[in-house]
Amino acid sequence: MSEQQVVVVTGASSGFGWMSAHRLADAGHTVYAGMRATAGRNAGKVVQIQQYAAENGVKLRAVEMDVADQASVDAAVARIVGEEGRIDVLFHNVGHMVLGPAEAFTPEQLGELYESNVLGSQRVNRAVLPHMRAARRGLVVWNSSSSSARAGTPPYLAPYFAAKAAMDSLALSYAVELARFGIETSIIVPGAFTGGTNHFTNSGRPADTAVAEQYEEFYAGLSAQITEKLTELEPADADPTEVARAVVRVVDTPFGRRPLRTHIDPSQDGAEVVNAVADRLRSAFYERIGLADLLRPHTV
Repeated sequence: MSEQQVVVVTGASSGFGWMSAHRLADAGHTVYAGMRATAGRNAGKVVQIQQYAAENGVKLRAVEMDVADQASVDAAVARIVGEEGRIDVLFHNVGHMVLGPAEAFTPEQLGELYESNVLGSQRVNRAVLPHMRAARRGLVVWNSSSSSARAGTPPYLAPYFAAKAAMDSLALSYAVELARFGIETSIIVPGAFTGGTNHFTNSGRPADTAVAEQYEEFYAGLSAQITEKLTELEPADADPTEVARAVVRVVDTPFGRRPLRTHIDPSQDGAEVVNAVADRLRSAFYERIGLADLLRPHTV
């Protein structure tokens, strides 16, 4: 078995975060499943986690963590470090999908998506990274999205795609800025899993319903068509828990051998091809400017 890691998973109350937290615990790691409202709407999830941990003899714990609130994040990190003495792995998973014409979303709605995907990640980083830098070791895993910045990019998903693309860019910058501290970065790139998660089912809708209705004149039924067509592209045996398994594989991979990106896309929207080219050009550019050492984590 691989070395036991202390892992923090954000947005772990459902979807990929929930699956990953359980899989990581099953793999022998100590996992803190971050979520909001542990004494409110997610209280049932906390009970489920406690029962799962007791029944399976694993170290899986829920922790109150609202990534939109720095005080909440700081308190969660302080609790984890107080109990474990360290944080080895941080998995940025928080995210929420929306569906509808871009113009019909208010700036405030876009701001909410940036809060979770971008600003929330920054809040958690600012709380966790000082501990990793002091230890001169760590792994930051980011949950991206295949179509967000590359390849397919179907319509009516613009606010979600923009936030995920921003997070992907942030991850790439952090990767090189943390390398000399011995901290690794790995980006998980899931495809559009329309089944097995609540991603599409619970997707948000535009607040400006009048503008959304105007789009129906030329784009009638497009939202339903997008979901239907993406479902058709997805193989019948597509399993969203493959994303969680990919996270476990990355965590269990020895230092220095972890991939920058791992794609899990049953629909094959082309993002893997485009990312391969983009990441190769990025590496070549760092070679040209004499900073190639930043492309690999250092042993400190």
